[in-house]
Amino acid sequence: MSVQSIPHLLYSNSVFSSNRDCVFVDFIGLSAKSRRRVRAASGVSAVSKFKRANFSPIKAVIDLERLGNASTQSENPERKAANLEDILSERGACGVGFIANLENKASNSIIKDALTALGCMEHRGGCGADNDSGDGSGVMSSIPWGLFNNWAETQGLAPFDKLHTGVGMVFLPRDAAQCETAKTAINNIFKQEGLEVIGWRPVPVDTAVVGYYARETMPNIQQVFARIINEENVDDIERELYICRKLIERVANSEAWGNELYFCSLSNQTIVYKGMLRSEVLGRFYYDLQNDLYETPFAIYHRRYSTNTSPRWPLAQPMRLLGHNGEINTIQGNLNWMQSREASLKASVWRGRENEIRPFGNPKGSDSANLDSTAELLLRSGRTSEEALMILVPEAYKNHPTLTIKYPEVADFYDYYKGQMEAWDGPALLLFSDGKTVGACLDRNGLRPARYWRTIDNVVYVASEVGVVPMDESKVIMKGRLGPGMMITADLTSGQVYENTEVKKRVASSLPYGKWLTENMRSLEARKFLSTSTMESETILRRQQAHGYSSEDVQMVIESMASQGKEPTFCMGDDAPLAILSQKSHMLYDYFKQRFAQVTNPAIDPLREGLVMSLEINLGKRRNILEVGPENASQVSLSSPVLNEGELESLLADPSLKPQILPTFFDIRKGVDGSLEKTLYKLCEAADEAVRNGSQLLILSDRSDELEPTRPAIPILLAVGAVHQHLIQNGLRMSASIVVDTAQCFSTHHFACLIGYGASAVCPYLALETCRQWRLSNKTVNLMRNGKMPTVTIEQAQKNYCKAVKSGLLKILSKMGISLLSSYCGAQIFEIYGLGKEIVDLAFYGSVSRAGGLTLDELARETLSFWVKAFSEDTAKRLENFGFIQNRPGGEYHGNNPEMSKLLHKAVRQKVESAYSVYQQHLANRPVNVFRDLLEFKSDRSPISVGKVESAASIVQRFCTGGMSLGAISRETHEAIAIAMNRIGGKSNSGEGGEDPIRWSPLTDVVDGYSPTLPHLKGLQNGDIATSAIKQVASGRFGVTPTFLVNAEQIEIKIAQGAKPGEGGQLPGKKVSAYIARLRNSKPGVPLISPPPHHDIYSIEDLAQLIFDLHQVNPKAKVSVKLVAEAGIGTVASGVAKGNADVIQISGHDGGTGASPISSIKHAGGPWELGLTETHQTLIENGLRERVILRVDGGFKSGVDVMMAAAMGADEYGFGSVAMIATGCVMARICHTNNCPVGVASQREELRARFPGVPGDLVNYFLYVAEEVRGMMAQLGYEKLDDIIGRTDLLRPRDVSLVKTQHLDLSYVLSNVGLPKLSSTEIRKQDAHSNGPVLDDILLADAELSDAIENEKVVNKTVHIYNVDRAVCGRIAGVVAKKYGDTGFAGQLNITFLGSAGQSFSCFLIPGMNIRLVGEANDYVGKGMAGGELVVTPVENTGFIPEDAAIVGNTCLYGATGGQVFVRGKAGERFAVRNSLAQAVVEGAGDHCCEYMTGGCVVVLGKVGRNVAAGMTGGLAYLLDEDDTLIPKVNKEIVKIQRVVAPVGQMQLKTLIEAHVEKTGSSKGSSILKEWDRYLPLFWQLVPPSEEDTPEACAEYEQTSAGRVTVQST
Repeated sequence: MSVQSIPHLLYSNSVFSSNRDCVFVDFIGLSAKSRRRVRAASGVSAVSKFKRANFSPIKAVIDLERLGNASTQSENPERKAANLEDILSERGACGVGFIANLENKASNSIIKDALTALGCMEHRGGCGADNDSGDGSGVMSSIPWGLFNNWAETQGLAPFDKLHTGVGMVFLPRDAAQCETAKTAINNIFKQEGLEVIGWRPVPVDTAVVGYYARETMPNIQQVFARIINEENVDDIERELYICRKLIERVANSEAWGNELYFCSLSNQTIVYKGMLRSEVLGRFYYDLQNDLYETPFAIYHRRYSTNTSPRWPLAQPMRLLGHNGEINTIQGNLNWMQSREASLKASVWRGRENEIRPFGNPKGSDSANLDSTAELLLRSGRTSEEALMILVPEAYKNHPTLTIKYPEVADFYDYYKGQMEAWDGPALLLFSDGKTVGACLDRNGLRPARYWRTIDNVVYVASEVGVVPMDESKVIMKGRLGPGMMITADLTSGQVYENTEVKKRVASSLPYGKWLTENMRSLEARKFLSTSTMESETILRRQQAHGYSSEDVQMVIESMASQGKEPTFCMGDDAPLAILSQKSHMLYDYFKQRFAQVTNPAIDPLREGLVMSLEINLGKRRNILEVGPENASQVSLSSPVLNEGELESLLADPSLKPQILPTFFDIRKGVDGSLEKTLYKLCEAADEAVRNGSQLLILSDRSDELEPTRPAIPILLAVGAVHQHLIQNGLRMSASIVVDTAQCFSTHHFACLIGYGASAVCPYLALETCRQWRLSNKTVNLMRNGKMPTVTIEQAQKNYCKAVKSGLLKILSKMGISLLSSYCGAQIFEIYGLGKEIVDLAFYGSVSRAGGLTLDELARETLSFWVKAFSEDTAKRLENFGFIQNRPGGEYHGNNPEMSKLLHKAVRQKVESAYSVYQQHLANRPVNVFRDLLEFKSDRSPISVGKVESAASIVQRFCTGGMSLGAISRETHEAIAIAMNRIGGKSNSGEGGEDPIRWSPLTDVVDGYSPTLPHLKGLQNGDIATSAIKQVASGRFGVTPTFLVNAEQIEIKIAQGAKPGEGGQLPGKKVSAYIARLRNSKPGVPLISPPPHHDIYSIEDLAQLIFDLHQVNPKAKVSVKLVAEAGIGTVASGVAKGNADVIQISGHDGGTGASPISSIKHAGGPWELGLTETHQTLIENGLRERVILRVDGGFKSGVDVMMAAAMGADEYGFGSVAMIATGCVMARICHTNNCPVGVASQREELRARFPGVPGDLVNYFLYVAEEVRGMMAQLGYEKLDDIIGRTDLLRPRDVSLVKTQHLDLSYVLSNVGLPKLSSTEIRKQDAHSNGPVLDDILLADAELSDAIENEKVVNKTVHIYNVDRAVCGRIAGVVAKKYGDTGFAGQLNITFLGSAGQSFSCFLIPGMNIRLVGEANDYVGKGMAGGELVVTPVENTGFIPEDAAIVGNTCLYGATGGQVFVRGKAGERFAVRNSLAQAVVEGAGDHCCEYMTGGCVVVLGKVGRNVAAGMTGGLAYLLDEDDTLIPKVNKEIVKIQRVVAPVGQMQLKTLIEAHVEKTGSSKGSSILKEWDRYLPLFWQLVPPSEEDTPEACAEYEQTSAGRVTVQST
C-alpha cells in the first residue's frame, strides 16, 4: 500500500487535486492559519482545520520617516554617509526562481507555474505576529498586453501601441484626496517630458485575503499607461521612463504623501506584481494573475523572509530589475561610495541630464533595493544586465585554475573593474531581467542554493529548491546547479541559454580590457624590510609612550607576531571595563567593537575557504564608471594594505599619483579646549585643497623628527575618519585615496579600524621599528642562540609581523562575511561604545553609538595623557604595563580577580551567610566595570518580609550554566557542574563535543559520596544524574548523534560565542585525549577546529530549517539559539523567533573561552545590557515576545546581576566563569595551555587529580544568589520575580562620577515599550513549538511501521514526497534512538520515497533504516546521520544523463557519524563537510568537498570543484580524475595525494563502487568496474597524516592484517 500525499496548490493541475480553496501550510511553524493536508491511504485528501492561535493583533506602526521613498532629494542634496541604524532595521532572506520560455512564446502556464512554485517556497518566507501578513512576495513578467488591451476595449480606448507605451505599476497614498493629488503630479511630469497619459487602471484586488498588519498599510494600487512619442529605440524608451520615475520621486519628496508613493515598475518591457503577502495568497489577491489573458514568456518569482517584522509593501520583491535572496554585508560602504560617485557619473546617453536622476542610493531602503537601483543605473546607462552584475557581484577569480588558463579575458575584465567598483559582497542569489534577457547569478561563495533544469519543450527553470513545480522527469534534458560565482542567462530573443563561462566570455571580450591594464595599471613592487634599527632605543621608548603602547602590547602582541607570524592566543573572556568606563587612558581604537555576522548571513572561514578572499586594493583616482576607457585603469595595485617604509617611499615617488603628505598634529599652546576640533577642520580643508589641485594620494602622517610637548598627534583614526567623511560630503572622495603613515597602529584591530573608516593602506612604522628592536635585543639573541626560540632574521621578524596582520585582517573581514578588503574599506563595520555625537558626526558618521560619551575636548585630554609621558622626567625607563590583558597589582581592574575567587571559595565551602556577604561587599565596592554598575533600583512600594517572597527553590530553576565543552574543561568539572544543576532543577549545558551516554542515567551505587560509575568525582548522592539538560549543537557538530539529541531537555544552536563572535571554536591537539576523541568521533592528539559558520545556516531561512530538524528529531525539546549582543540584534532575534525557536540566549562580549586570539576577546561583541534591551523591546514591538524565553549571560556574579537582567526583560540567567570558580577554578588564565593548576581546564591525568570541587559547592553558590535576589525583592516590595521582569521603570541612573566623561547616556537601557501579554512563568511553561503535521507522523501512525519499531521487525513502505516535506525520517530516527540508542535497533525499516524531497532529507538516520529516494533532493541530505543506508537515484528514463545532473543539494552529510550513502548523480558544495564516519559514493561534487572531515570514506566518480579536503584531518577520499585536472583543486595544507597503491585501499574502493552499482544501477560505476584496470590508475587517494599508517593508505602495511577491510555493515 502506498501512502500518498497530495498538497493542494493554488491551481488545479493534472498532478494536483482540484480543491482550489485549500490553503498551503505556513511553514514558519506558526500554527495560526495552517490548513494542512492529512494524507489518506486512498490518495483523497482531507483538510483538517487547526484552532486559531491566540495572537493579539497589535497595530502595525508605520514609521513614516523610515518609509522614505527611494530617491527623493532636493536639487543639490548635502551628501551624508549612510547610517547603520537605517541599515540594521532592514535585513532579509528568501526563496526565489524564474521560468522562461526560450522560444519567447508567451503563455498563461508560465505565470501559473510561477505561482505554484511560490506556494512551494512558503517555508522560505516569514510571517508577522498576526501570522497572516507575509514579509512579501511577488512576480515580475513581461507586460500582458492581451489583458490590458481587453481592459482598454471596455474603457473605449484604442488597443495599446506596444512599442511606444510604458506601463507603471504604482502604489499610491491610501487617502483618496492625496491619491488624486499624487496622480495629478505624475500626469504633470509625464506631460512635461512630452509623454501622453493614456489612462489609469485601478488594479483589481481581493482585500479579504490580506493579513491584518498588511491591510493596515495597504496602498491604493493602480496602473498608469503612458505613450512615448519621440523615441523609437527600446533602450531610449526605457531611459525616458526611468527619468520620468526619478523626476516624479523628486517631486513627491517635498509632498506630505511622498512616503506613500512607490513605483513597483515603470517600463515598456516588464511589470511587477508584489505585496506584503504570503506567497500562496499573491495569486488570489491580484485578480489579473488569475486571468487567462495574462500571458508572458518568462516570470521571476520571489518570497521574502525579512528578519524585521515591520516589512513594508515597497520592499517586497522582485525589485525593478532584480529578485535577490541574500544579504549584502558591505551595504554601508557601498552606499557611501555610490554617494561619493554621484558627482563624477556621466554618460552620453543621458544627454546631460545626470543631475535629474540623482541620488542613486537610499540608506532607508533595503540592501536589495539599493543593489537594484545601482544595477538599474548601469543598465539604463547602456550596459547589459549580465555586465552590470559581473561588475557589482564579481566571482572569486583569483586562484581559479580554469579561469586564468582558459578564459584570461574574463579575469582581465574583473581586474579592470576591481579598482572602479567595490564588490557588493555577501551571500546572494540574484535573478534579473530587463525583458529581453533573464538570468541568475550566485555570489563568490555560493552561499545560497540555486538549481536549474531545462525541458524538451524549451523551458528553463531556476529555483532555490527543486520540486517546486510538478514536472514530467522524462522531459527534462538538463539538470544542474549554480556554483559559487556562476551565472546562467536565457536570451529570449535568440532562444539561447548561456552557461557561466559563455556569458562571461561574451561580456569580457567586447573591449580590450587586458591591453588597457597592461598599459595603465601599475603594481606596487614589494620592497625589502629595513635590516637595521633607525632609532635609538631611548627614542623608541619615548615614541611608544607618547602613542599609548603598553608593555603588554609590545611583548604579548607585537613580539609574538614577529616571532611566530600569527596572532597571540589567550583565554577566558574580557572582564576588564569598557574603555569609556575604565579609569585608565585608552587608545581611540578601544572604543570600537568589530561587527560580526550572525544568522542573517554567515561568517566566512578564512582558514579553510580563504580562496574566495583577497586583501588587494587599488590606489588612485576612480574615474567615471559609466564611460569605459583605458584611462580608468590608471591606478596602482597593492597586494595588501600593509606597507613597509620602502613601499611607502615608492608611492611617494609615483608622479601620476601626485602624493601629498598631511601632518596630523594639533597645537595646545592656547589651551586644550577647542584645539583638536580646530585642527581637524584645518586638516580637512588641506585635504580638500590637495585633491582639488590634482593629488590622487593623501598621506596622513604623524611621523616627525622630534616630538614637541605642545604638538601632540591627533588620534590617527579620528584624522582618517574626518578626512574621509569630509571628502564624501564634498563629492571629492573618488578623486583620491588615503594612506596612513603612523606610529599609532600595531594590532590587527587597529588596521581594521583605519581601513573600515576609509584608509586604503597603512605603514605602521613604529610597530616595524619595535620588531627590529626586539630582534636585535640581547635577550632575544640569547634565547635564539640557546634554542629556546625559533631563529628568525631581522627581515623575517618584520615579515612575520606583517603576515600575522594580514591573516588577522582576513579573520576580521570574515567575521562579517566579507571576502574583499576593497569592499571592507570605508564600510564602517563597527559599533562605538563611549564616543559622543560630536565625534561620531565629524569622523564616523553613520556608525551606531547608543550610549553617547566623550566630547572632542575630553578625547584631546585622553590623548594628551599618553603624550606627556614622553616628556616627564620621572617617566620610567621602560614601558608601563596597564594590565588590560592580564590582571596585575596597580593595573586595570578585572572582574574575575584572585581576591574575588578566594572570597567565593570561602563562601561556598564554609556554608556561612556572613562569608557570602563579604563576597557581596567586595562586588559592591568594585570600581565601575560594566554598564549595569551605572544603574540602581528604586521602588514605588514599601518593603515586605522575606518570608512572603517566592522561594529560592523556585528562583534557582531559572539559572543555567554556560556552554563549556568537555575538552575545554575537564571531565570532573563538567560532570560536577551538571550534577549540581540537576540537583537544584536548573540547567547545565553540554557545550560542543557530545556527551558520554553513561551520564544519562541516575546514579544508584553511591557509598560515602563515591560512585564506581563516576569514580573520579566526590561528594555524590544517590539519585544524582550527570546529564546536561541543554545539549549544544555547534558548527563542528562534534558528538551530535540522534541519541544525544533525544536525551536533551533543550537543544541549543550556538550561532556565536561571547568571547569571539563570528569565529569558530578551537581545541588544541594536546587537549584531545583518547576519551575526548571517542566522544567527538575524531583522532586523539589532532587539534579540532569548528568552522566559523554552521554550514547549514547561511541565512535566516536556513536557521529556521535547522530548528525544524531539531524539533523533528526531538519534538519535546525546546530549541534555543545563542546570539551575541551587537547593534541590530533585535532584528535578528525577531527573525529567530519567527523561525520557531523556543529560547533566545543573548551573550555579552565578556563571556569566557578556552582559547581565542587576543584581539577577538577584546574587540568584538557588545555588552549584554544593550543587547538584551534591544531584543526584549524589538520582540515586544513585533508581537513576538510571548513566543520565546529570553536568557542572558556574560559576567554574572551575584543576585544584583540577576535582578538587573530581570528588570531589562530576561526570563533566565546564565552563569559561566563564576560557576567554574565556585567549583575550584583559581583564574590562572592558562586554559589554552592544558596546564590548569587545579585540573579545571586540563585533560592531563595528574592535574585532573587535583580537582577540588564537589557538586555541593555550586549548589550552595546558587542558593546564596537566590537568597540575595529574594532579599532585594523584599526590599523593593515585590513577591514574585515575574513582577520584576521587563520593569525598566524600577531602575534609575546611579549617582557615580566617571573619570573620563559625564556624557554617558543610558536612556536606551531604561526605555520601555510595554510588557508581554503573558507572565514570564507562563512563557517558560509553554510546550516546545511544534513543526505542525509532518510526513513522519503519518508514517509513524502506520500500523506495520510502528509494529516494526516496537518489535524490531522488517517492514517495506513506498511513499510520495514533495519539496515541502522537510527533514523527513528525522522523527522516525528520533523514536528509534529514544528506544534503542544509537546502535541497538535490530529491525529494518525499508522506506522508498518517490518525488522531490525537501531540505534535510534523511537527517539523523540511525542503523536499521534503509532509505531510498527515487527522484531528487534539496540541501542537507543525510545531515547528522549516524547509520543506516541512503540511496538517491533519478527516476527511470530521464531525458538527461544521470551522472551529469545535480541530484542532491549543498552540504550533504554535514556532521554524519555513520552509515552509507549512494548517490547516482552530482552533489553541490561542501559535500561531506565535517563527516566523521559515514561512507559515501557520489558522481561529482562542488567546491570544498570533504571539508573538515575527521573520519569515514568518500568516493567521487566524477569532477569536483575547488578546495577539496580543506581541513580534512581524518578519513579517506578517492577521486576519479579522468582529465588530469584534480591536483590544482586540492587544498594541500594537510592531506597528501597519492595513487591507490595499497591492496586494502583498492579493495575498499572497489567494494564501495560495487555496492553503488548494485544499489543505484549507476552506468558510470558499472563502466568503471568493467574496465577496472584502466580506471584504477586514474583514481587519487587523499590521505591526512592521521591515516598514513592505515592498511588502506599504506602499501607496505603487514599483509597478515590485510583481512581488515573496512566496509561498514548497516
